[in-house]
Amino acid sequence: MIDPDPAPGLPGTPPLAAPARTIHMIGNAHLDPVWLWPWQEGYAEARATFASAIARMDEYDDFIFTCDQIVLLAWVKESDPDLFERIRTRVAEGRWVNTGGWWVEPDCNAPMGESFVRQGLYGQRFLLAEFGRQATVGMNVDPFGHNAMIPAILRGQGIDSYTFLRPGPHEADLFDTPFWWQAPDGSRVLASRIPFEYCSPPGEVSGQTEKALGQLDRSRDVLMVFYGVGNHGGGPTKANIDSIHRFHRMGTFGKMIMSSPRTFFDEVLAAGTDDLPVWTADLQHHAAGCYSAHSGIKAWQRRAQHAVLGAERWAAVAEHLAGQDNPALAYPRDDLGRAWQQVLFNQFHDVLPGSAIASGYDDARDQLGEAVAISKRIVVRSHNVIARQIDIPMIEGTQPVVVFNPHPWPVSAPLEINYGGQPHGAHLTDDAGTKIISQPVPTMATTNDRNRGAVLFTAELPALGYRLYRVRSGSHTPDTDLSAEVADDGRVIIGNRTLRAEIDPDTGWLSSLVDLRTGVDLAGRGPHLQLCEDPTDTWGHRVVSYAWPGDTMPVTRIRLVESGPLRAAIRVERAWGRSTMIETYRLGADSDALELKITIDWREPAHLLKVRFPVAVSDPESTFEIPYATLRRPVDGAEEPAQSWVDLTGTVGKQRAGLVVINNAKHGYDASPAGSPAADSDPSIGITAVRSPVYAWHDPKELDPDGIYAYQSQGEQEFSCLLVPHAGDWRTVHPTRRAAELGARPRAMLETFHPGPLPPQQSFAEVITTGGDGQVIGTAVKGAEDGDHEDRAGGPCDLVVRLSETTGSPAQAEVRLPIIGRTISCELTPYQLRTFRVPADRRRRITETNLTELEDHSTNAEQPFRSGRC
Repeated sequence: MIDPDPAPGLPGTPPLAAPARTIHMIGNAHLDPVWLWPWQEGYAEARATFASAIARMDEYDDFIFTCDQIVLLAWVKESDPDLFERIRTRVAEGRWVNTGGWWVEPDCNAPMGESFVRQGLYGQRFLLAEFGRQATVGMNVDPFGHNAMIPAILRGQGIDSYTFLRPGPHEADLFDTPFWWQAPDGSRVLASRIPFEYCSPPGEVSGQTEKALGQLDRSRDVLMVFYGVGNHGGGPTKANIDSIHRFHRMGTFGKMIMSSPRTFFDEVLAAGTDDLPVWTADLQHHAAGCYSAHSGIKAWQRRAQHAVLGAERWAAVAEHLAGQDNPALAYPRDDLGRAWQQVLFNQFHDVLPGSAIASGYDDARDQLGEAVAISKRIVVRSHNVIARQIDIPMIEGTQPVVVFNPHPWPVSAPLEINYGGQPHGAHLTDDAGTKIISQPVPTMATTNDRNRGAVLFTAELPALGYRLYRVRSGSHTPDTDLSAEVADDGRVIIGNRTLRAEIDPDTGWLSSLVDLRTGVDLAGRGPHLQLCEDPTDTWGHRVVSYAWPGDTMPVTRIRLVESGPLRAAIRVERAWGRSTMIETYRLGADSDALELKITIDWREPAHLLKVRFPVAVSDPESTFEIPYATLRRPVDGAEEPAQSWVDLTGTVGKQRAGLVVINNAKHGYDASPAGSPAADSDPSIGITAVRSPVYAWHDPKELDPDGIYAYQSQGEQEFSCLLVPHAGDWRTVHPTRRAAELGARPRAMLETFHPGPLPPQQSFAEVITTGGDGQVIGTAVKGAEDGDHEDRAGGPCDLVVRLSETTGSPAQAEVRLPIIGRTISCELTPYQLRTFRVPADRRRRITETNLTELEDHSTNAEQPFRSGRC
């Protein structure tokens, strides 16, 4: 019997001869809020696209729409409330399906770990508040690679599965079937790569489906294919939907149903997953050049992330310290939320990777500047609230200085203070009146005022706290073990009890870097700089390595610019073409790391510059920092994304030794073997410091030789590196903590005399690795998001503390919170994240919560208590 014609808008039944499989057709409208257009255009397109999707639901009773970027919903909510209410109705019906759970589809390699947490914190909480349900499927269709810790972050946000497009079949030997993706901490999500493309032309879907099936294991009964006009939005068309109904009735591809990723993954789970393969690495590579394109956005982003994290910490401290007496000090959730949303928005995968049009970066600069400005206002207000409560007796002829440490561990840091009213120079004393070695340095201003000056000193600071110092008249520059000299042959040599560094007068690079603790000289032979033409497009499509042969940048001048008891510094000046570069090597009297501050004035279109660090080891192994973890990678010259540091460890003679290179603004690296074109005699670590392609140039478009183009990264930029030798185990030098300190330095503020209840130094929060060496760090100390707890009784917000194990080893940690008089003791497995909610009211239990602060776990801490094991 032949089936009657189906009702309009319904699919009918395929013939028995159709392939025995179900294809879940995922209607979506991938919308880049910024790419080849500014965000203002994306804002308008979100409304138009969502209105189109709602119209298709009115026309087709079986149509289902999948939406995955929460910022688009937030835009429509504020610009078209009526449309948003229609979306709310369709969500309740199950026909509008929100997936992803993140504020945007971010680049998935460059943001800090806490940023990935906040993508879900703001995204999932928006979905819960507006629709009563969170996303359970992660969806990132367009980013160019995915770091290995994403499964752990997703599971902590209530998400159990993940769908993505890249890397494609030609870029990684992934599976053509759903698979388990396992993070370094052991967390798993069920993952599925989108076949062929996430969007389709506006006509029939046969071509889309055929090409998708060509990439899938067609022996499986359940498959997933995406369709809908995308990139600039648009979504599924009538022609798309009609063709799906037609091909379904014809049986062309099998049973074709309007569906969602959630329905697909549920069907996969129901069929059993014991036979599914497991992937235990990151998902790379698609566009390696994205991690070095547009130097500005990388530096702005890193600065903004550190700024907002610091503002959270100090705002929480200020509220607990003085908020009861001053309602203006209530934890500023709205301000911090606005700052975070600007940061998260500009992590979008065509903004942070540098692949948008030039005007997009004017907007990004302004938006990230807003995030930093909000954060600075919060920090300055909080610091003043704290400082005015410190007991600072009047001492004639002194200037009080309060130094604040933003990290929940003790920090020793060099600081420069500008002072006035001291015609005979100045030095500092600590809170006990003990003289601190102080070194004169140039002031920020260039005037003839002899009463003004600047001085360098080393601040020894408690964890997430402050310490009082005083500026006093006269110098205090006793001899130390720091030395600096210019040898007869022109070599410039600086050293202390731990390190000895020599700069070659011809190359301006390290001819020697001796770790005096082991006697090992780690300075390798080979090029220090690689400067060459870069013919690749903005994304660096199809690039495997940028470790190419290249020129060096000749030295124009070398001089010793600082030689005091606290710091020695060598300035190397270079020039090539129209560009200049200044490298300043700094060594502190008690430092076990050599700092390298780099300033580049870049005027070279379509060129790249790598800064290379040759390391004199054999049999090298490389380790790269990724968000919340590390990865071992081959020493093969491949261009790799990473966070702030790379380590190269091997043998020197019979000794193990290595060098960690940390930086505060770059994300494109390589570890190159000896004998390669870039490394020459010894293996080396390369940092891609500058690439200057044409904005938004997408291969295979060829550039017109007579065309007029805008090139990226023209002008001045600055970043810093730390070179940290070790005896063969990078864990011993705490690179993740050092990277955080390099990115967020202590702040000093001049203060006045006044009485107060606070002592001259105080810690408000500290994370300690029990019996360990600092492998557990606190990545977040903040106020809880849902502060109106029913038994708060108007008190300060609960604190939220997140811990991260950074070395891949089990650990025990203790969190001390003197600001509220509570302590947590807990264990962490390798690379584990744990988040605790800590009420100030001791009658309330400390609970463990997930990354969205929406679930409580393991509430077994007895009350009242000082220390509880979770």
